[in-house]
Amino acid sequence: MKSIEQIAAELQGYDPKSLSAASVIDFLSRLVEPVTQIEDIGVFDALGRVLAEDVISPISVPPHDNSAMDGFALAGSQLRAGQPLRLRVAGTAFAGKAWSGELGDGDCVKIMTGAIMPEGLDTVVPLEFVRVDGEHIEMPPGVVMAGDNRRLLGEDLLEGQPALKQGQTLGPAALGLIASLGLPSVRVFRRVRVAYFSTGDEILSLGDAPREGAVYDSNRYTVFGLLTRLGVEVIDMGVVGDQPALLEAAFRDAASCADAIITSGGVSMGEADHTKAMMKQLGDVAFWRIAMRPGRPMAVGRIQEGGRSSVLFGLPGNPVAVMVTFLAFVRPALQRLMGCTPSEPVLLQAHSEEALRKKPGRTEYQRGIVSRGASGGLSVRITGNQGSGVLSSMVQANGLIVLHHEQGNVAPGDLVDVMMFDGVV
Repeated sequence: MKSIEQIAAELQGYDPKSLSAASVIDFLSRLVEPVTQIEDIGVFDALGRVLAEDVISPISVPPHDNSAMDGFALAGSQLRAGQPLRLRVAGTAFAGKAWSGELGDGDCVKIMTGAIMPEGLDTVVPLEFVRVDGEHIEMPPGVVMAGDNRRLLGEDLLEGQPALKQGQTLGPAALGLIASLGLPSVRVFRRVRVAYFSTGDEILSLGDAPREGAVYDSNRYTVFGLLTRLGVEVIDMGVVGDQPALLEAAFRDAASCADAIITSGGVSMGEADHTKAMMKQLGDVAFWRIAMRPGRPMAVGRIQEGGRSSVLFGLPGNPVAVMVTFLAFVRPALQRLMGCTPSEPVLLQAHSEEALRKKPGRTEYQRGIVSRGASGGLSVRITGNQGSGVLSSMVQANGLIVLHHEQGNVAPGDLVDVMMFDGVV
């Protein structure tokens, strides 16, 4: 395990007093190591979990050629360009068992969706395309081609081939796919445990009486939501006052039970509180000023307790800055800790509806509302006050306008990148 100093030495141009957003992501990718413990769980419990190994298909899906719809199965060789076709119906094939009748020249079989294709037949004409005349059907020319409406053996998955890859987060479709293979359980990495708390004597918990100079804690609830959506095990440690003994106890308790620790507040360069000192005392921690807005101050590192090490993320105190630094840096780092396959955030391009002021040399994240214009293209507008303490503008937004490090002012109509929330926030 490399120290903070060793990781910093590997990064070209590393400057903790003015760190680019790209450098932060690079640093965290070297700091965070995935969990390795594996457990077997049932399919119903696997939603949102991360695969610890490839799922190899024990069968082919579908296990045989079958009909994709209700209709009549025939041999494609019977079709003649530009000519109608009259066939005798030799029987009916139902789903769940093979048809055992015999076929003669000019015969077809009525077939249900999912039924095994009778031997020698490779094409299905839908019911609505034929006229039934007693024991015969009449089909006009050109309604199907040879091979139409037939699902092939192994068309979805082939026996012995990977159906799902290690590192994949299991969604609803993946659960259905696992079940389609007849597998009752799946091997996943154990769930990552994340402890979090807010710091500061000015922070009130819900239920506390208001007092002058104090504010109610919103960060714990925001972080709780972000962590829960991510699928980790969440450990809420409440609000910790700015007193050395209380902070030390909180950090030690968190490190003893969690893989990662998230704090909010107490990491600004001008802070007079004890949070930074306690972080440094108990672990290997770096303090950064990131070239970004909002969310300039941040601390990262490790806290050691009882022979184990927890990754530390010390976030700013302002509510929007907490969310932006989480989405930009903490979320991908936690996904790596969970064993997820690394993935870049998906950025859409939209035309800015207004001029945006931007200084080159820092990355800015502005809250925006993306919509589709009359011409069909995407446009985006900011949600109003972009102050780092204005949570209401984050609630109104459906994405973050990402103005990159070297980017300058944006004129109306210019294309900008937008990180869509897509259910994350």
